[in-house]
Amino acid sequence: MAETRKLMRALAGEVQEVPPVWLMRQAGRYLPEYRATREKAGDFLTLCYTPELAAEVTLQPIRRFGFDAAILFADILLVPQALGAELWFETGEGPRLSTITTPADLARLKPAEAIHETLAPVYETVGILKRELPAEVPLIGFAGAPWTVATYMIAGRGTPDQGPAHALMREDRATFAALMERITEATITYLSAQIEAGADVVKLFDSWAGSLTGEDFRDWAVAPARQVIAALKARHPGVPVIAFPRGAGPAYEGFAQATGADAVALDQSVDAAWAAAHVQREACVQGNLDPALLVEGGERLITETRRIVDTFRSGPHIFNLGHGITPDADPDNVARMLEAIRG
Repeated sequence: MAETRKLMRALAGEVQEVPPVWLMRQAGRYLPEYRATREKAGDFLTLCYTPELAAEVTLQPIRRFGFDAAILFADILLVPQALGAELWFETGEGPRLSTITTPADLARLKPAEAIHETLAPVYETVGILKRELPAEVPLIGFAGAPWTVATYMIAGRGTPDQGPAHALMREDRATFAALMERITEATITYLSAQIEAGADVVKLFDSWAGSLTGEDFRDWAVAPARQVIAALKARHPGVPVIAFPRGAGPAYEGFAQATGADAVALDQSVDAAWAAAHVQREACVQGNLDPALLVEGGERLITETRRIVDTFRSGPHIFNLGHGITPDADPDNVARMLEAIRG
């Protein structure tokens, strides 16, 4: 049967007059219905681990806006927790983790195949969504890329420069490499289970790839992505993978080829005309409207939205933001953006 879902057609390399559109963090605090469900859950992790509620917040933006894809509601730090790291959220400050910086810390982590015990509710959420999503809306599963997850596990929190991870990489390369390998194995195991539960596409978020340069970028952004994608393609032929090496700059060129990704998501710092010439010729591109425009609104939102659609018109393109939608975004501006894309 011919594929009719717009997202899947773009990922297969098809050029479409109107690109498919979804937004990173489309289920989130900018929506009043999300805030109500989050309050019902009591806290963020309970929301992630309660399948009915996680499925509900995943469905909310689909009902409201009719996006061309849904993305599973979860968090990239569920994998470290499933490996045995302690995870909690400080109000107003974000996530905190017990740190992994020594061989002894590493020895206390669980093996990759033990993660399902913790993550089973996430797979259950996927199952609910596959039953409840409209047939034309594919479900995107996701995980954090190994480097980004490692930066949190080493520092115990988000840091402006990922300094603690860079320090461990330099001072104890063996421990750093072993941690990266454990996270990579767990990521393959986790994404594979999401696909088995019903995810149509998976995405690898390397939010801190931009702090890697030169050989480090090749060793810790490109190589792990290639390992994850190759393993998933071997187990699940035909399931597309989107890679997002945020902040990669010129290294976006060649990333799809080097990793086997079906699409590359671009952050908002990337010039769309450059990306059309250098990135889109080897893969579908996703992006890359500045999320701030969904707060600002007005004429600039419409102009920029149309400019991105026009710039990527001659190749496969998925419209999205250059990073996640922010809590202060106006839902009415999302509707205006969709109107500018779809006419």
